[in-house]
Amino acid sequence: MADKTKKPTIGILIPTYQGVKHLKSCLLPLLQSSLNPRILVIDSSSKDGTAQLVRSLGVELVIIPKKEFNHGATREWGRKMLATDIVVMITQDAYPTCSNMLNKLLAPLLHHQASVSYARQIPHKNAGLLAAFARKFNYPSTSHIRNINDSKHFGVYTFFCSNSCAAYLNQALDEVGGFPSLPFGEDTAVVAKLLHQNHSIAYVSEAVVYHSHDYSLMQEFYRHIEIGSFREKIKHLIALGGNDRKRGSAYTKALFKELLRKRKRLLPYAFLQISAKFLGYQIGKMYTKYFSSKKF
Repeated sequence: MADKTKKPTIGILIPTYQGVKHLKSCLLPLLQSSLNPRILVIDSSSKDGTAQLVRSLGVELVIIPKKEFNHGATREWGRKMLATDIVVMITQDAYPTCSNMLNKLLAPLLHHQASVSYARQIPHKNAGLLAAFARKFNYPSTSHIRNINDSKHFGVYTFFCSNSCAAYLNQALDEVGGFPSLPFGEDTAVVAKLLHQNHSIAYVSEAVVYHSHDYSLMQEFYRHIEIGSFREKIKHLIALGGNDRKRGSAYTKALFKELLRKRKRLLPYAFLQISAKFLGYQIGKMYTKYFSSKKF
């Protein structure tokens, strides 16, 4: 019989590539955590001193060839290597705002309220207004716990999660076969599977990390080709939330309202950005629907 009084083991997995400029801001608050997690860095053969920095901080390191990195498969391999009761996924450019961020993130899991929890992301201090708005829209100030029965209220957001900073019960991941081998969206895919198995997901607004990207129009275009392709592959898992159009429209309306209030001169660029996202999304979706034989 399992000892219910035993504290669960905690592991943190951080995939890295050319991350030397980020890693102190990412790692130091985690190393200062009172939970004393085991931290594993999987580096894709960086050439900027990432490995040396990780070793100097006393953090466990595994180096893999860059060509072998896969968002889903690498995380699945890493979480099995850690073999802890709870595994936390965090990216190199996500900076915890305090040393007890981890305590707050894990609270719903430790209190048996959810099988997955993810942190609030706020923009990096030098982020542009458009990047900052994306964080504001997707990461509200109020925490909540949701399950599959909440899909009518939350729509496609029901299945939202971000491995930029998220925690999972490893036993729950085992139930759904772990992270799938995907180049994008492994977090959403596994959360959708968990929700369909009656697990709950917690959004923890009190657990905060700095994380944002100021993508160029071309980067947004290619990124949304990946998003459209991925969403088409998992549409059967997220169908209960409806299609993505409703949330996309809500985002666009809220963004333009924000710009009209704060910075009208950005409206033309915002229009171009939304157009690049929409076009990329549609191309990715259509390609996967009509030409890709590989289904998730």
